[in-house]
Amino acid sequence: MTHFGVLIALLRDRKIFLDDIRHNVKTERKIISLLVSSSAFLAIYGAIIGSSSSWLQAISSAIKLPALYLITLIICLPTLYFFDILFGSRLNFSQYAALLLTNISVISVLLFSFAPITLFFLISIHDYNFFLLLNVAIFALTGLVGIKLFYQAVRSVARTEEDVFYAELPPQAYSQKHRQKYSQNPQKHPQKYSQKNPQKYSQQYAVRELDREEAELNEYELDDDELEDYKLEDYTPDGRARNSSKELQTKPPIAASELPQTRIRLLKFWLVLYGLVGSQLGWTLRPFFGAPGEPFQLFRPIESNFYSQVLRSLFSLLGLY
Repeated sequence: MTHFGVLIALLRDRKIFLDDIRHNVKTERKIISLLVSSSAFLAIYGAIIGSSSSWLQAISSAIKLPALYLITLIICLPTLYFFDILFGSRLNFSQYAALLLTNISVISVLLFSFAPITLFFLISIHDYNFFLLLNVAIFALTGLVGIKLFYQAVRSVARTEEDVFYAELPPQAYSQKHRQKYSQNPQKHPQKYSQKNPQKYSQQYAVRELDREEAELNEYELDDDELEDYKLEDYTPDGRARNSSKELQTKPPIAASELPQTRIRLLKFWLVLYGLVGSQLGWTLRPFFGAPGEPFQLFRPIESNFYSQVLRSLFSLLGLY
């Protein structure tokens, strides 16, 4: 399969692609293919926005735009990897790199799809501030879509790891919907069902159903009234119930339920950090467009920040600056 074929496989069936990453199937090859294909699309879009100034700027932007996303990945990936494995992840570094490259690849394809529109406004409207803000909006939109899909991808891959924790919990730890569905309908799988151990039956098939339906992680969360039934002080350090009359004879679900919520919060924080690093790095690597009347510059002196420049361009476009 060619490099672009791997990208097409990602776009056509993300679930199968993510399953391959989850099981570490040809991960290194996927990394190389996604890196090559996404860099090509980003280079094309970079050349278009750089051509608003000069051919030298077009070449410069064609190189710097793929470098922007790759350097952002290099800066932010270790933070996600080490913090995530600290809180229970079993994925290796290359799997995280492949997941993040799926995000960059999706962004590159979306930018490439905007290329005709960007080229149209470049030819028809000769207004630097308008063209700048238009592209800021395009980069923001494609970035948000890419981040959203990356968030879903990480949760989808991590969901299998969480199933390992929750497969060890009794049926009381699952949502009421799944408990009732499988504990009250043993006839669906009579050969698997044992009257002596209905909890094991309910537990196994609840996990299978959750996996089959691609349930979100929040379906694993316990209700407040369920948490009230299982207090940490009711259990010995080795996880046995202090009260022999209690139905639960394993470690309390509270301890296991803390893990996914911690990782979810960490992932959300990391996504914000990723966006901040990427936007500020783009400002550091400027120019990508090339200001009218200014000579070609490979880089400009570092001053101010990305956000203040966007506000100045907006005020200038509205005649307020």
